[in-house]
Parts: sequence; structure tokens; C-alpha cells
Amino acid sequence: MTAGSIPESVLPAILPPLALSFDLDDTLWPIWPTIERAERLLHGWLQTHAPATAARFDAAGLRLLRNDIARRFPEWGHDLSRMRRESLREGLTIAGDDPALAEPAFDVFFDARQQVELYADARDGLERLARRFPLVAVTNGNSDLARVGLDGLFRHSVSASKFGIGKPDARIFHAACRHLDLRPHEVLHIGDDLALDVAGALDAGLEAVWMRRHEGAGDEVAPVLSRPYHTVANLTELADALGC
Repeated sequence: MTAGSIPESVLPAILPPLALSFDLDDTLWPIWPTIERAERLLHGWLQTHAPATAARFDAAGLRLLRNDIARRFPEWGHDLSRMRRESLREGLTIAGDDPALAEPAFDVFFDARQQVELYADARDGLERLARRFPLVAVTNGNSDLARVGLDGLFRHSVSASKFGIGKPDARIFHAACRHLDLRPHEVLHIGDDLALDVAGALDAGLEAVWMRRHEGAGDEVAPVLSRPYHTVANLTELADALGC
């Protein structure tokens, strides 16, 4: 486990954590291949059940609608499911199809969105870590650990859509700590996003590990970091570093 942007020589000693919190998307599995597949399946469903909408909007067009909803309603930014539903309802209405089809259309998308392909190191690494530490998920996404098949390894999951606030807000990290009945400094957060995960966790009083799976990842991001952090390339490296 290597140091982050602050030289390791000035890193303070970090006490072993009592628990670990994990981001999910792009930390345990790559999210965009899953989203792209889900969007293709959604469009295929619309071709059968809402052909006017499918003709008006291809898969890329549906994503543009969803992105436009996010731009127009930033207060929904913590709830990806709501934004996807509303974009489908709007697309159906524009095309002249029944907007009530937004619910079953979303169900098709959401089911496919749960069919993730874990990184090769993820399951074994989580199993090793879970034998020593309680694990909690902290996610801005709308994945369902039970449907993904990882719920048996996690004590709790705190999602922005249910909590009402997303990362990097300290309150969602503190909620995860309360589920563990631990103080923030006793919890180590692991995530792929320097701003949302690393800076957010540090500012909330947790320790942080940046999951930098790809060379060059994060080079364009320079959040202001309040304290040192560590970097790992995968969960095997993390489990080794924590003695699991």
C-alpha cells in the first residue's frame, strides 16, 4: 500500500482500522460496461413495448435524456434511479407512448444494471478482508448488493438514494460509521474517486485508501486533500497490506 499525493516520509502512523467502508462502482466492478449493456437491453425492450420511443431515441439518445434530467434537476443528483425513471417518462411522453411504461422499462434497466462483472481480485479480496473486519458499503450508485451477490460479506449498505445525501458529504460517511457503532477515525474508506471517496472520507474524519486500478487514473483531478491517504491497485494488495 503506497502513499498518495503526500510523500510517505511525512505520513503519520495510521492505526489499524476497526472496520472498512467501500465504494462499489469502479471499485469492486467496472460500471460503464454494465450501464452500456443495460441501456442496450432497455432499448430492445422499448422496441417491443414502446416502438415510437425506440424509434425517436436510440440508446445514446436515451442517455442524453437522462443527462438532461440531471442538469435540470440537480437536487436529484443523489438518486440515480429517480433520474433514470424521469428521463424514461419524459422520452415516452415526447414520443407519444404511454408514460406509465416508464416503470416496467426502468425495471428492465435496473435488473440488467445489477448484473455486474467483478474485478478478478474483488471477491477473494473482500472475503479475506471480511474475515477480519466488518464491511459497510457507501455508494452514490443504485446497485443492490443482494442482487449483485455480495450482501453476505457486508454488514450494511448506505446508498445516497435512500439516505438522501451522497458523497462527498460527511453525513453519509458518518451514517456508515453509526451502522458500525464506530467513530470515524476508526474506519478506513476505500474508493476509486479522489474527490468523492478520498477527499470526502478524509474530510469526514475517516482514513482513506484510493483504489487506483488504472495507470493515469485521477491525473486530471486535483482535489484539496486535508490529510494523507494511501493508494492500492487492487483488493489483493489491500488485503496483504492489512495482514488479512
